[in-house]
Amino acid sequence: MTYASSEKPSPVGAAGFGDSLDYVTIRIGEQLLGLPIGRVQDVFITNRITVVPRAPSEIVGLLNLRGRIVTAICLRQRLGKPAQPAPSMPGGTELTAIGIDHNGEAYALIVDAVGEVVRLDRSTLEPLPVHLDRVWTALATGVHRLADELLVILDLDAVLDLDLPAAA
Repeated sequence: MTYASSEKPSPVGAAGFGDSLDYVTIRIGEQLLGLPIGRVQDVFITNRITVVPRAPSEIVGLLNLRGRIVTAICLRQRLGKPAQPAPSMPGGTELTAIGIDHNGEAYALIVDAVGEVVRLDRSTLEPLPVHLDRVWTALATGVHRLADELLVILDLDAVLDLDLPAAA
């Protein structure tokens, strides 16, 4: 499955959708997160990651995606959750990844699961609650209330800025 920024859902003529936001939903544990669809280049499965010695702990390693070297980042660890072991041998555990370009570099965010593309009205985006950990809030931009859970929207620029500390 591949999503490209040129494949965004077309605007619906119905009232309320003229000012909408589109997200690819992902899960890290039980947490539902949203990635702005315009930033998502690919959704893919990989089981071949080359570990990079002395890399920051969030970097799982490197992978080859259609001839391009991609830095794989464990989003689970970046958000302060325990990391899962990375496969490095053929036939290892398959990992779900989201391909993102950032400042001319290719990244793969390793996630637990990819959901669906959702379109939400911009007016339903709420600011982050003030009581959240300040490091975690640096990685998110807001929250949408869905029927049965919250969708936390990630700030991909902050997530990919490895100079910012990971959430604790």
